[in-house]
Amino acid sequence: MENFNYHNPVHVLFGKGTIAGIGKVIPRGFKVMLTYGGGSIKQNGVHEQVTRALRDHEVVEFGGIEPNPCLETLTLAVERARRENIGFLLAVGGGSVIDGTKYIAAASCFRGADPWDIVAKGARVDAALPLAAVLTLPATGSEMNCNSVITRRATREKLSFSSRHVFPRFSVLDPETTYSLPRHQVANGVIDAFVHVMEQYYTSRHGDEIQDRFSEGILKTLVELGPRLVDEEPEYQSRATFTWAATVALNGLIGCGVPQDWATHHIGHELTAFHGLDHGVTLAIVLPGVMQVTAGSRRGKLLQYAERVWGIDPARPDAAGLAIERTERFFQRLGVKTRLSDHGIGAETIDRVVHRFRERGVYALGGLDDVNVDNARETLATRL
Repeated sequence: MENFNYHNPVHVLFGKGTIAGIGKVIPRGFKVMLTYGGGSIKQNGVHEQVTRALRDHEVVEFGGIEPNPCLETLTLAVERARRENIGFLLAVGGGSVIDGTKYIAAASCFRGADPWDIVAKGARVDAALPLAAVLTLPATGSEMNCNSVITRRATREKLSFSSRHVFPRFSVLDPETTYSLPRHQVANGVIDAFVHVMEQYYTSRHGDEIQDRFSEGILKTLVELGPRLVDEEPEYQSRATFTWAATVALNGLIGCGVPQDWATHHIGHELTAFHGLDHGVTLAIVLPGVMQVTAGSRRGKLLQYAERVWGIDPARPDAAGLAIERTERFFQRLGVKTRLSDHGIGAETIDRVVHRFRERGVYALGGLDDVNVDNARETLATRL
């Protein structure tokens, strides 16, 4: 077995043909578990590229990881990883596959009675199997961060965990792997990346112009690029820009030293847990509501966003409301329905979401007090 320094910085292999190089960065001697989702990688040629690159490694496969990866499925993968003495995990897919593989990595080394405690109770992760990713759907940024979101089907819970031990050792970002994506998945990915930026940017006027300008640059790029991505045939440069935008939206760069608020994600997770909505769809529903209930407390930042991202004169009396409207219209332009009623969801779901937050003892839903369990009902009521 070759030496493998687990403390090396993460490598991003970016560009056409980079899948071919993964065999050189996974040490020989490790048995590799290849994880993936519903099998689209076998139809678009990515599976063939990966297996060819790993021809000198011993590989076992575990497919069927769902969108919003389920504990019940991942538990089977953990059992197999332990049984077969897996030494390295390679996730091939989008954020759900990568998130699920992060759980497999942590749970396989967990010494407690129930690995779900990592997610549900914040149990400490002291070790994890090394993992890497071949990204096929830009959206979550999971290929370059230590976060993971897991669903427990039996209890309709969707919860997250984070650990430095599950940061990918490397990630392959070949924009050509995105060419076969359905339109709605591309739209969801654009929205997910957009909202990731907003939750690190639309918080308060903290005075850090560099971080703000980084965020505004990503937002403006997504606004300009998004409609082309869903309307036009895949083209390398636009897909490359999209892929990198989604990665830097949540790789820690724009969040350094700034306030963050993840209320949109936390509320959106409950809509997925109760109704199975796509993650990106829930964010498109919730973010305009969050912006409405915080329009007063975050007025200065909202006006900055209006001017710099949408070109709206901040002196206009309706500038704040217009910025929120433009944001929602952007999501709709991508083909995503942005109201709860569009998805057959009524006030009873709002009651269930609020009850769940209270049951968990949650107050501030995402990091700042102005989106909390007391106004969560108002936030969602604006979205009916």
